[in-house]
Amino acid sequence: MPTYIRWFEEVGNDDVASVGGKNASLGEMIRHLQSEGVRVPGGFATTADAYRDFLKHNNLESALRDEIHALDRGDRTLQEVGAAIRQAIRNGRFPEEIAQPIREAYRELSRRNGRSEPGLAVAVRSSATAEDLPEASFAGQQETYLNVSGEDELLDACRNCYASLFTDRAINYRRERKFDQMKVALSAGVQKMVGADRASAGVMFSIDTDTGFPDVVVINGAWGLGESVVQGAVDPDEYVVFKPRLSDTNRTPILSKAVGLKETKVVYAGAGLHGTVTVDTPEADRRRLTLSDDEILTLARWATAIEKHYTRPMDMEWAKDGDSGELYCVQARPETVYSRRQAKAFKTYRLDERGERLVSGLAVGEAIAAGRVKVLRDPAEIGRFEKGDVLVTERTDPDWGPIMKRAAAIVTDHGGRTSHAAIVSRELGVPAVVGTGTGTRTLQEGEEVTVSCAEGHEGHVYRGVLKYEEREIDVGNLPRLPVRFMINLAAPDAALRWWRLPVHGVGLARMEFIINNVIKIHPLALCRFDQLDDTEARERIEKLTSGYADKTEYFVDRLARGIAMIAASQFPYPVIVRMSDFKTNEYARLIGGKQFEPHEENPMLGFRGASRYYSDRYRDGFALECRAVRRARETIGLDNIVVMIPFVRTPEEADRVIEVLARQGLQRGKDGLKLYMMCEVPSNVFLADQFAKRFDGFSIGSNDLTQLVLGVDRDSEELSDLFDERNDAVRAAIAEVIERAHAAGVKVGICGQAPSDYPEFAQFLMDHGIDSISLNPDSVLGIIQKLARPKIAA
Repeated sequence: MPTYIRWFEEVGNDDVASVGGKNASLGEMIRHLQSEGVRVPGGFATTADAYRDFLKHNNLESALRDEIHALDRGDRTLQEVGAAIRQAIRNGRFPEEIAQPIREAYRELSRRNGRSEPGLAVAVRSSATAEDLPEASFAGQQETYLNVSGEDELLDACRNCYASLFTDRAINYRRERKFDQMKVALSAGVQKMVGADRASAGVMFSIDTDTGFPDVVVINGAWGLGESVVQGAVDPDEYVVFKPRLSDTNRTPILSKAVGLKETKVVYAGAGLHGTVTVDTPEADRRRLTLSDDEILTLARWATAIEKHYTRPMDMEWAKDGDSGELYCVQARPETVYSRRQAKAFKTYRLDERGERLVSGLAVGEAIAAGRVKVLRDPAEIGRFEKGDVLVTERTDPDWGPIMKRAAAIVTDHGGRTSHAAIVSRELGVPAVVGTGTGTRTLQEGEEVTVSCAEGHEGHVYRGVLKYEEREIDVGNLPRLPVRFMINLAAPDAALRWWRLPVHGVGLARMEFIINNVIKIHPLALCRFDQLDDTEARERIEKLTSGYADKTEYFVDRLARGIAMIAASQFPYPVIVRMSDFKTNEYARLIGGKQFEPHEENPMLGFRGASRYYSDRYRDGFALECRAVRRARETIGLDNIVVMIPFVRTPEEADRVIEVLARQGLQRGKDGLKLYMMCEVPSNVFLADQFAKRFDGFSIGSNDLTQLVLGVDRDSEELSDLFDERNDAVRAAIAEVIERAHAAGVKVGICGQAPSDYPEFAQFLMDHGIDSISLNPDSVLGIIQKLARPKIAA
């Protein structure tokens, strides 16, 4: 006797053949993860037996097979065959022996949820029996029906799910992967609807989907039902959470929180109606985050628990009930892109020239591609699209699949990192820039463009075909050398893409880059906002700090998360964060900065580095920097952060800075905090033994050291031919400081540009026993390979 209904709590991962991957996964979570707090809406699934007996009852098997054979022979088109099969299934009727168990289960589900009469609103989700297997992912090929209520409506939804097994895209997907069309069955999952129309919903991954970095959970969310996020119809909020600190309840390991536009939302249709409608999101909600910190951490812990149970990276959907405020996980399936990639294969791209930037958005992947723009409004325009074109459209859904496979790159107006366009482009290995806002209006049909996703979190579309470099290296075959390699980083949004490099930490994280590019405001313009005279600057600051009751909190929050993101990328290895090293003219260019900076004829040798930190002129700004570092270390939990002080001229100046740091809660040795100093002034070389008593390590800044040893302004075009870190005098200074530091028991590294540019200079450093060499990320693999060859002539 066949079984037509199975409750979720009765099934698990071993039941994919009966209820499909999606429903089996729901049952698996209900049975095994509720004890860990993972909340899953209850429900039931129709079985593969129900689907097959439905086909038999309606004499559809031979008709469907005939249609498939006609397609295979080329007698009929995919569109003709798909439409005929779907219509035949929709015209079928459930035999009573299948319909009755569905009705009874629906009544029981209504009773379980406090409804005496059947009428509970449910979601009916298609679950193919081979769906969501890592080696054959059918995700997104079938349909979901929301806000279904009533027995007859439920049976209609189940029948429509059966029909959706033969959407054009699903038929084509199975043909390409040589799956027998008639051996795949469909189970309809019937699940209590979560009232997310009055709250929020979205998706989450237990891995960074752009880089494969395994130590974060990425959560996207928008107001209303999650379909708007899944379909890429909105630009969602995005949260990134650091997994290794989730078990520590004293930490709040949220690396980033970004507000999306969320211009529309999907809600249930009105009273007495079924299905959903899309409406505008109220203006106030667009600027508001969809989740609180506690909710973000709860979802991240669920994602981690689900990943641990399944022993693989996972792709999940979540929803929040607007009445109870409770969160639910409504789907979980294996992540199928980065989890299958070779961990040791590393392909790098570098843009070798710049052009006019046309549009920007979120970068998906790390590649660069060029081609001619094709602006398409509908996948039916596939005839206009040639292989190697750049697809530009408002958004994509599964119907766009055949076009996306032909594209050199993809650009969309809408969507986040978990939109359909982003997910599919990753799987195809095609660079995509999503959420540009104006791509379809700005990019012109037929013009040649270069799409770059190799410059960090933000992707750019440039006019013309630009030169770029592509390299692929197997990092597993790189040799071991007698020196520690680290990397220099500045942009938090690019940090995660380098996690697979064979390095052991960050030798230089430039705080001033985060201040200039993320925060944009002079810290004193926030501390003393009421004293700010510049009206235009006040207006810009008001706009940027919207949502922060305390304007200084804007600076601390953004800087702390930026530092933490960089530190997370190399955790638990040390990440050396240099406190701000702007010159006065550079500080003055920040919003509101002119009022607080003196004019100097020679800013390079002026009020910079350590001298600012204890000065009354900048003391309040430095306090904000210290607060941010403390928050990144103590609250977020990245205690691998090392503090480095630049441009320390004398031991006495070092003492004053160390005293200020201690007053700000950054005391050397407390909670394992290490203090480093830049070695970039000749006095640092001559008095290395005295500085070694005050700091835990030195990092050589070869640019400034060269400038001061040779007396050459490093920014002077007239003297550029004299500026050379390989000069004998500079090398003598470096060799001396390495010797003196080691004699004093202090480690010394280098974070300057020279070893990235000159392999022979890196060889010189290694020969003199330097402890670490910090390189630009895109030069690491090449330098290691060159140093492993027969000795390079200095």
